[in-house]
Amino acid sequence: MTQEELDALMEGDVDIDALAEEAVGEESAKEEDSSEHKDEVYPPPADDKHKVVAQLDEVTKESEEKAIQILDIMDEISVAVSEASSDLQDVLNFLNHEKELFEKLHKKFPHIKTFEKELEEIDKMIEKVQKAIEANEATQEKIMMAMDIMQYQDIHRQKIERVINIMRALIKYMNKLFEGKMEDEERVKSASHIHGDAGETISEEEIEAMLEQFGV
Repeated sequence: MTQEELDALMEGDVDIDALAEEAVGEESAKEEDSSEHKDEVYPPPADDKHKVVAQLDEVTKESEEKAIQILDIMDEISVAVSEASSDLQDVLNFLNHEKELFEKLHKKFPHIKTFEKELEEIDKMIEKVQKAIEANEATQEKIMMAMDIMQYQDIHRQKIERVINIMRALIKYMNKLFEGKMEDEERVKSASHIHGDAGETISEEEIEAMLEQFGV
């Protein structure tokens, strides 16, 4: 508390209850902020759960497998639709042949109402079959569009693979850059501090604990 706040408090110009509530609120906010970050560890340990390249490899592999499965299913649907369209075309040809036959009969026997009614029914069936064929053609076009879109998914997978390759190249470069001329077994025990260091130094146990945390 500052001198000004203390003077105001002595003179009775400060609401003590409000001041207490403000202090409690600040303390609660600090506790909440602390609880949000107390379980977070940066960087995460280098175990199987946090290996970035391994996770990216898994993502690209699964993505490729699922994409192949989807394309296979869409290809099967496309074949089924094409076969259905072929069958419908056969039906349409048959109906057109029947129409020609009943047109001749109706022309020759105009007083027979049955021929006229059959012609009307045939025209209705021809219209339905034509609509079904058009619907199948539209479906085929949508299937082709979906397959084209799936190509973009494959491009994204290739981009991830390129990032993986760059990361692997950087790792190899860094390993080469920090490579020593002697084996670790030949190296003398590393010093945790040298003469003249000020302040706290890191013990051998702390270094080992840190390496354990990184999974080394």
